[in-house]
Amino acid sequence: MPRPSSSSSKPALRPYHHGDLRAALLKSAERTLREKGVGALSLRELARDIGVSHAAPGRHFKDKQALLDALALDGYERLNQALGEATDRTAQSFEQRMTALARAYLGFAVDNPELLELMFARKHAPEGSAGSEGLAAAVDQSLGSITALIADAQEHGEIVRGDPEQITMVAAASLHGLAALIAACALDAEEAMSGLDEHVRLLLNGLRPR
Repeated sequence: MPRPSSSSSKPALRPYHHGDLRAALLKSAERTLREKGVGALSLRELARDIGVSHAAPGRHFKDKQALLDALALDGYERLNQALGEATDRTAQSFEQRMTALARAYLGFAVDNPELLELMFARKHAPEGSAGSEGLAAAVDQSLGSITALIADAQEHGEIVRGDPEQITMVAAASLHGLAALIAACALDAEEAMSGLDEHVRLLLNGLRPR
């Protein structure tokens, strides 16, 4: 009777094309982030999870910080795509477009709370680090979606004059505040989404009686 091969008990390492490996690592990393938190992330564990050699992740990420930057950047790219699609409705009023943008942001936050927390943590990566330039540009783009919307509304006389970047900070803080309350379980996600129209209305019109 032939003896079983000595390698039969070892898990087979999966072959990955160069680009596929990076995508597989990021997908596995995001799953770990969601299920176990950022502290559980390691390149060696990711390699074991997807079945490649422990040295393979080094082709794409020199260390854990590089992996975290890449995860955050991927999150911003997805968020920016959602914000861009939400505001690409020029026929609508400013309030309708602002509500669509708010819904896109809060929807992303509800679906990806751990990733959003990482995105905000990594956007403060030290200047000159490997991922800092790309992250800075991605953050500017996400805020730029709101600023462009506000500047356009000012130009058409839909809202008051003022520094559009300052108004953007107020709007962004309001939306992120909702996201933080949901993440902390202080606010029900479904309740927040259903009341979003009124939230935006209060943000735009203020609290003074009319």
